[in-house]
Amino acid sequence: MESKEKILIKFGERVRFFRKQKGLSQEQLAFKANLHRTYIGMIERAEKNITLLNIEKIAIALDVSITELFSN
Repeated sequence: MESKEKILIKFGERVRFFRKQKGLSQEQLAFKANLHRTYIGMIERAEKNITLLNIEKIAIALDVSITELFSN
């Protein structure tokens, strides 16, 4: 089992990857996902343990599947 920190780091990296791929700023992604801009930054820096509901919001805002956010 991966440690909590590794999971948070991997997830944050994937969010940043897809956000940049879509040409979105953190603020734009936050707006699309109905989340706060600082929250997106904290996720990307692995500072927040995100809920399943917010994972779904981010996946929808990025137009990717939840599984894509966790795979390489």
